Parts: sequence; C-alpha cells; structure tokens
Amino acid sequence: MWRLKIADGGNNPYLYSTNNFVGRQTWEFDPNYGTSEERDEVEQARLHYWNHRHQVKPSSDVLWRMQFIREKQFKQTIPQVKIEDGEEISYDKVTATLRRSVHLFAALQADDGHWPAESAGPMYFIQPLNGDGGWGFHMEGPSTMFGTTLSYISLRLLGEGPDGGLNGACTNARKWILDHGSAFAIPSWGKTWLSVRPLIPPIYIRKIRS
Repeated sequence: MWRLKIADGGNNPYLYSTNNFVGRQTWEFDPNYGTSEERDEVEQARLHYWNHRHQVKPSSDVLWRMQFIREKQFKQTIPQVKIEDGEEISYDKVTATLRRSVHLFAALQADDGHWPAESAGPMYFIQPLNGDGGWGFHMEGPSTMFGTTLSYISLRLLGEGPDGGLNGACTNARKWILDHGSAFAIPSWGKTWLSVRPLIPPIYIRKIRS
C-alpha cells in the first residue's frame, strides 16, 4: 500500500539537500507493507474517498494520518467534551478540548519536526476528476483545457490506453477536450509542455486535437 516517507532523499545521486531533506514528503508504494487488516483499512478509506470525491474533494490527509497514528500506536486518552445548546462554555471545558487537540496533533507531527499536508492549490496533475469528465486547475476548480489535457497525457504516460482509466476516465477526458476546442485551445503553458517531444509521444497529441 501507499505510505508517506519523510526527509528521505531516496539515495538519488541527483538530489541534494543542505538540511538533510527536512520537510520533504514523498509517497512510496509497497504492496507488502502492513498487515492484511491494515491494507484492507486503507483500501476502504480509498474507496470512501472515491465514492464521495465530488462532494468532498480534498483528501483530508486520511492516508498519512492513519499511517502516523498506527506507527506511533497513538491512543486518544482525553475524553471528548460536548457542549449542549444553551450550556455555558467554561474554562475547564475549553482547556480539556485544547489538550485533546494538542494530544492528537503531537502524534501527527513528523519525525523531522514538520506537519505533513496536502497542497490544495494549483496541482496540475493530481487534482480530482470532475463529474463532466475533465480536470480543473486546482482542488475546487471547474474543468479547464489546461488541467484536462495534461491529466489525460499523464494517464497515457502512466500506461493507460486510449479508453483506459477507472470508469472510462481517458474516454471521458478525450471527449471533454474535443468538445471544448481540442488541445489547440490549451493556454501557452500547456503548449510548452506539449511541445516536449521526447517526453510526450505525438500519437497522444493527435488523439486530442481535431
């Protein structure tokens, strides 16, 4: 399953760091990592996100939170405080709530001192697939030619066929692209990426232009 690695250069001779890679976050897929129960738990979390991806688009950092809590054997020992309607909010209840939160966030702190987080800004390649078959520019954005074309190309480079992807993702993306003016309508940044011939085979481009 997928797991988050912190402050790891991966023994890559082309990577260099002056601070021992502090703050670096990388995901690694290991099919044998964890127990079968843990892998099932992760798979259930992934399916839950997929089934509700159009209602809640951010991932909420579920996978790495599960990983950290499991690896650190975290147990929440401070009881949850509940405030009823009209009840006075006392100093003791606020303090208990704050301590409960700090207890959790201490467990979510990485070994190098930072707190990992998903970047929900412009992400280009990892924003969620929209219901209309396209991809946006950022987490909550509507489908754009830039996001859809580059995401389609990414799927093809990762080995998906022209009609591959879960629930026909490539087919739907290609239709969205052609219905909105084809890849010729992509902004200048996209044209720059698509011009990198050694990276992107021309046949991928021909399928998404009119």
